[in-house]
Amino acid sequence: MLPKLVITDIDGVWTDGGMYYTAEGDVMKRFSVKDGWGVIFLRELDIPVAIMTGEDTQIVRKRADKLKINYCYLGVKDKVAQAEELCRELGISLGEVAFIGDDLNDLPLLRLVGYSASPGNTLEYIKREVKYVTTAHGGYGAFREFVEKLLADNGRLQTVIERFL
Repeated sequence: MLPKLVITDIDGVWTDGGMYYTAEGDVMKRFSVKDGWGVIFLRELDIPVAIMTGEDTQIVRKRADKLKINYCYLGVKDKVAQAEELCRELGISLGEVAFIGDDLNDLPLLRLVGYSASPGNTLEYIKREVKYVTTAHGGYGAFREFVEKLLADNGRLQTVIERFL
């Protein structure tokens, strides 16, 4: 069954987990454009995407805005509580949610959703807890691979791809 909502962490999933600092103290993050296609594919099926990250940085907000992601939660301390609130708003259950995360603060939510995943370079004790581990590392298309896996498992990937050919 296709999820009714896809939630994603950012650092370690959409980024390689590194932070780049300029001499002036500005922080930069590297995003893979491949992951943007995952959002586009989900939008084609009217499946909303939510970003939930413990970081509170406008860099993530700018990426969410560029991709027209309406649900962007920064500085989240309790991802389960935030996800439950969003599910109530959307009239769905956590069992109808897919989530990809990569670290300890993601683990409680990974354990509760209907479909869980982590990038290939995640710690082993996190990988053991999820249903799918991408071959791609965080920051190198892991989110897109996760989305394509969801769509392929539900017989929808080829249909979505063909819309862009």
